[in-house]
Amino acid sequence: MNHFGIDLGGTKIEGVVVSPSRPGRALCRLRVATGGSRGYRHVIRQVGRLVRMLERGSGRRRPSWIGFATPGAIDPATGILKNSNTTCLNGRALGADLAAALGVEVRIANDANCFALAEATLGAGRGRGVVLGLILGTGCGAGIVVDGRVLGGLHGIAGEWGHNPLRGETAPCYCGRRGCVETVISGPALERHYRLRTGRRLPLPDIAARAASGERAAARTLRRLRDRFAEAIAAVLNILDPDAVVIGGGVGNLELLYSEATRRAVLGHLFNGEIRTEFLRPLLGDSAGVFGAAMLSASSRSAGRPGGNPRARRSRSG
Repeated sequence: MNHFGIDLGGTKIEGVVVSPSRPGRALCRLRVATGGSRGYRHVIRQVGRLVRMLERGSGRRRPSWIGFATPGAIDPATGILKNSNTTCLNGRALGADLAAALGVEVRIANDANCFALAEATLGAGRGRGVVLGLILGTGCGAGIVVDGRVLGGLHGIAGEWGHNPLRGETAPCYCGRRGCVETVISGPALERHYRLRTGRRLPLPDIAARAASGERAAARTLRRLRDRFAEAIAAVLNILDPDAVVIGGGVGNLELLYSEATRRAVLGHLFNGEIRTEFLRPLLGDSAGVFGAAMLSASSRSAGRPGGNPRARRSRSG
């Protein structure tokens, strides 16, 4: 039986069909617009549309299980989605509603968890025991994989390093708090920092190019990224001590994060005299989340437990 994975993003919903024997290779891969501004029910309908497209495109019938990567997390106690920056999904029994709309059981995990699972199993972190998968882009998320198993946590928030506070930072965050990591080193936060100092609105790759050419404001923006990233990630390393950190997302494309200067900055906050943790670029790129979702489907029977709807199960990784 082939497996279906769905990555429910803020602007697009991506789906993939994979064979269990070759989980990193897509038999069919398609996208539709999320349309979150049109409301929750529209998003559910778009998922149904995508699943039908995958059936036609692959020539395979939908399986009895489908895995979903979503922004935010499912509360293990209630089955309700929370903490999503696609706000129309918050407060909804997403798993139960998807199961009812699709006529299948579903597995749901946070999109960063799915990214981490795919990269730890199929990608850059393959062969390492403990892998931290970061998504540094519009937001700052993470997933933790230990011996091929994603950690979800009692409240479903394991890996949410982006909402730890940074010393001296006060910018408001959508979560209702101030000074979160996400308000400092996400792509939009860095672009905002540069704009406030120069009056110029530029995307982060252009800021990085200006820094390379010697522009002082751009260079200071990247130093801010290096120093605050080092402080933020060292706090996680002090607790988790992973073998590898795989960095996805647009900010993760910057060479700076893999430099010796950044490693020295991390070491300055680490409770150890050396740092052997690998900082790795992802091998699966923007494919990781959707392939991770398909892997949730593949392992669902051994990892799941009943949710609020008897036809919907949630992953312990979400």
